[in-house]
Amino acid sequence: MEIPKSIFKTLLKDDVAEHGILKVFEAGETIISEDTFIKSIPIVIEGSIKVMRTDPDGRELLLYYIRPGESCIMSFLGALHHETSKVKAVSEEATTLLLIPPDKSAEWISKHAEWADFIFKLYHRRFEELLQVVNSMAFDKLDQRLEKYLNQKAELHHSKSIQITHQQLADELGTTREVISRLLKQMENQGLVVLGRNKIELR
Repeated sequence: MEIPKSIFKTLLKDDVAEHGILKVFEAGETIISEDTFIKSIPIVIEGSIKVMRTDPDGRELLLYYIRPGESCIMSFLGALHHETSKVKAVSEEATTLLLIPPDKSAEWISKHAEWADFIFKLYHRRFEELLQVVNSMAFDKLDQRLEKYLNQKAELHHSKSIQITHQQLADELGTTREVISRLLKQMENQGLVVLGRNKIELR
């Protein structure tokens, strides 16, 4: 498998081709675990990754998705400062990643303006997404967060049919399965969704 030629320009592309490694992860595979050192910085080529934070009770809160052409700024910062990861990254679907060695990533910041620009834009985008998460948790009711989440999921997969369990929804929104089931039933009664076995169809 070759690295797509359109991702980076000539000089950086040569370094990426020499040091980057392509790897395929199946849906649900853990790419980065919390409290572990970063061994490589992932750039999504195909598929998507969800980045989460786990609370002391073991519940997971979705922070953001990483889409094709994007990377995880948290993994970059952890690798740059030789710190353990503060987040967990899991493949949302079958996903092809370009894995960059942390030492090369730090070196390329001064060597390639394009790489530095890529990292800074990524930092800005992730910061805005984290602000949206904070605002949503602070000001939105759970039913609003659930509806936003389902629409985001449908956009990510380009389908109004979402394969997910009520427990998975509860985990990613930081609540209980019983609460999610009740809210989904309300949405179904309002004609917003059709519920199936481990499936939600947006209307």
